[in-house]
Amino acid sequence: MKLLDLIHRWTGGIVGLVLAIMGLTGTILVHKESWLLLPHAGDALVTDPAAIGAATEKLLTAEPKVQSILYASERFGLHQLRLPKGAGAYADQAGNVVTRWQSQWERPELWIFDLHHHLFTGDVGETIIGVAGLAAIVFVVTGAILWWRTRRTFNFRLWPRRLSRPAIVMQHRDFGIVMAPLLLLSAVTGTMMIFKPFAATVIAPFGAPWQALAANAAPKVKSGPLAAHPDWRAIVAAAHARFPDARIRLLALPRKPGDPIAIRMKRAAEWLPNGRSTLAFDAGDGRLLAATDALALPAGTQVFNGAYPLHAAKVGGLAWRLVMTVSGLALMLLGSLTVWTFWFRRPRQKRPR
Repeated sequence: MKLLDLIHRWTGGIVGLVLAIMGLTGTILVHKESWLLLPHAGDALVTDPAAIGAATEKLLTAEPKVQSILYASERFGLHQLRLPKGAGAYADQAGNVVTRWQSQWERPELWIFDLHHHLFTGDVGETIIGVAGLAAIVFVVTGAILWWRTRRTFNFRLWPRRLSRPAIVMQHRDFGIVMAPLLLLSAVTGTMMIFKPFAATVIAPFGAPWQALAANAAPKVKSGPLAAHPDWRAIVAAAHARFPDARIRLLALPRKPGDPIAIRMKRAAEWLPNGRSTLAFDAGDGRLLAATDALALPAGTQVFNGAYPLHAAKVGGLAWRLVMTVSGLALMLLGSLTVWTFWFRRPRQKRPR
């Protein structure tokens, strides 16, 4: 038990700050649509394919450098345009640009997202977060084992009685065991999205895991060069005709010659906010080259695709957003107080007489 306690304390002291940042930024992002106070952000969602096609044509004609369009949703009434070098814009559902930016630092929701996902350091930061997620899983398991010895003294508190080390340790122990299921869910779903071997382990009971993960890949098809004036209305209409119950969520233009125009749609039964029903259109003549139905994917793939909606509270409405808010705030509190007690409130060594 002493070794288990030592591992728990030292690991918490080292990665606790990262977990606290993840908890705080994740909580803010869960409610992003509520605090983005932009013109037309509260507009009702337009679902008419003809209107969506007209807006798409207007935007891509006026903004020829657009790399992709993330379409409006029920909770956010603006299209998001991605431009080169971190630039972007929001546009209303009629195709009129509302605001622009040249860098993510001009938009709080973008740099908070980058902090939460990459710690501002790209792939290196993402790996650090993945390691912290694995550590969080270890914390929950070892913490539950250590709590069991002292279960008779259980006394739930949202905040320590005082900011002394013994009081913080007691609050950490009993508050942590109550929050353990939510913290475990957040850590498992978050780590699944970063480390594919870990995700494969989680979805292994549902079938061949690596084949399930590979099923999410975009269809490999060859396309002609991008036409000077693609018929965007016809492409959007064809996408909706292929999946009549779905909503278009993302349109991506070819990154290099030979790539198709890619569209992602969300079918009614899907949890993933941007959907996994994908279509590939020839960039030259607009022909439909391939389509993947998310609801026909293997069971393991669908389990994996459920990780993000659960983690980011993109399913379950306000009730689940509040649940994940509690999880995020609990992680922030436990992580920050752990670092505080480990580095600044360590017990003093008594000098021998």
